[in-house]
Amino acid sequence: MKPLLTAFRFLTILPLGRSSDRPEDLAGSVLFFPLVGLFIGIAALAADSLAMAFLPSLPAAVCTVLVLIVFSGGLHMDGLADTADGFGSARPRDKVLEIMRDSRIGTMGVVAVVAAILMKVAFLDAVPVSLRAQAVLLMPVAGRAALLWSMAWLPYARPEGGLATAFRRKGSSVNAIWALVFLLACGAGVGGWPGAAAAGAVLVVIAGWLMVCRRKIGGFTGDTLGASCEIAEIVPAVVLALWPALNLS
Repeated sequence: MKPLLTAFRFLTILPLGRSSDRPEDLAGSVLFFPLVGLFIGIAALAADSLAMAFLPSLPAAVCTVLVLIVFSGGLHMDGLADTADGFGSARPRDKVLEIMRDSRIGTMGVVAVVAAILMKVAFLDAVPVSLRAQAVLLMPVAGRAALLWSMAWLPYARPEGGLATAFRRKGSSVNAIWALVFLLACGAGVGGWPGAAAAGAVLVVIAGWLMVCRRKIGGFTGDTLGASCEIAEIVPAVVLALWPALNLS
């Protein structure tokens, strides 16, 4: 239970005992990240169902996206903002890493956060009612699966090390496959072919994103992990919103 609780403490705001930053504890928790994503998805689905009972689709989507952000304490949004500031600077690798470490948010960071929130809200609102629950459930699972893919397929970018190096110790291909199987199972299990297609699209998008990370900084950091999570969360909503228009339903 200790690795599972560590994963919950790291990825959510739930007060589940004293947090631990010991590398061995953090490394051992990686395998449970997709399970935490499923738990967040279930909580977000409950919130969305409640909101939909009293509100139109658009404001209900706003409430649901806010629940997703609050549940993680804004951890991944912060990483997205720092990554956007660094990658959007058009500077050399060392300077990009320096910018990403700056706690202050810049213009590109603000744009990235606003764009991510708007895309989640807009596409979730556009998802047909028959597929909305699947989208809400899959979004956080996709985000946490993307974390494992980043750790498995990229080296750590900072030569001096950092907190995310602890995760790299367990960033194996086996974990990446587990995350993919779990995401596909959730997608197909709750959404049939549309859900499976959404899960597959997440893998394609994140594979492209990881190529950008490798080219820009040579690997991943804690900030790019957060960005990977946020980008992956958008994909299921986009795919399921477009599904009827593609005449695949």
